[in-house]
Amino acid sequence: MTTIYLIRHAEAEGNLYRRIHGWYDALTTTRGWLQIQALERRFTDIPIDAVWSSPLFRTMATARAIYRPRGLELHTHPGLRELHFGRWEDRTFGDTRYNCPQEMALFDRTDPTWQAPGGETFQMAAARFDAALRSIADQYPNQTIAVFSHGSVIRQFLALVQNIPAEHWSELPFCDNTAVTCLTYDGTAFSVSFEGDNSHLDPDISTLARQSWWRKHAPVPEVNLWYRPLEIQTDRALLAAAGLELTEAQAALERDPNTLVTAMAEGEPVGLLLLAPEQTSLPGSGVIRRLYLAPEHRGEFAALQLVGQAVSFFRGIGRDRLLLTPPPEVDQTIWMENSFHPAPAQAAGLLELYIGYDQ
Repeated sequence: MTTIYLIRHAEAEGNLYRRIHGWYDALTTTRGWLQIQALERRFTDIPIDAVWSSPLFRTMATARAIYRPRGLELHTHPGLRELHFGRWEDRTFGDTRYNCPQEMALFDRTDPTWQAPGGETFQMAAARFDAALRSIADQYPNQTIAVFSHGSVIRQFLALVQNIPAEHWSELPFCDNTAVTCLTYDGTAFSVSFEGDNSHLDPDISTLARQSWWRKHAPVPEVNLWYRPLEIQTDRALLAAAGLELTEAQAALERDPNTLVTAMAEGEPVGLLLLAPEQTSLPGSGVIRRLYLAPEHRGEFAALQLVGQAVSFFRGIGRDRLLLTPPPEVDQTIWMENSFHPAPAQAAGLLELYIGYDQ
């Protein structure tokens, strides 16, 4: 009998920035690294013979909690990757909810007819994962292994293992980042010993404890932003509130419409993001020139979603660091709690966020 600890990755950019990250290679957040430390403590006295992971950064980083202290090799298998979202990859949840409402309604209720455009169905992901896990487990009879993967594909695989019919998929629980599920495998079938345990996480570092999207009766709905190029005539009041001159806005739009965008909460413009892609004195960097949110949306999650849009843009053009002029109207503790730090002397007065994969 093989024992398998199946573990979801630590909190990553998609969880924090509210972006759809399946096969997109997202980084681990500051809170995610704290979760990894807690996971390492949990497994201190548990014997592990081998460690496998999805080949994405967020899972391989989480696997460090187990393979590094034991001096084990980390093995990867592409079949352990998250559900593939095709053309939805790296879009925001706000974007798909507003612009693809029918498709997102199917996704939200885990409807078996849903398929990501150019991606997978729930059934395809579960079958692919099941085949991968069997091929791995067959190599370790009567041993104990740790396997690191992703929330949606783990959830769907457990539905397959437990023969849960499609009409009940919407009732499946969501597991926290670094939550642990324990399985046994007899060479033919998997059995679930326990599922989605996050008892190693204090509430202040639990991702689900800080978010409400997964609750059926959330007290305050979370805002999910999406973005469009700023429209000079429509967004004049927003420009004025953000303190941007009309000429500066026009120049940015002429250079690249993606460098000056309006943040939308459903159909309402609620913020503005101005990016400067020209090279700075700090090689490999891109600059957030202005980040503005309307007063009623100045909570932590909305501000960080704007950062996520900047990360997506600059990583897409090959930059590995992000420079930010801290907006005075946003709580300054947000930046230091989420991996920003003072930039080097050549960019004095700015905050820096490293967005490369060399971590």
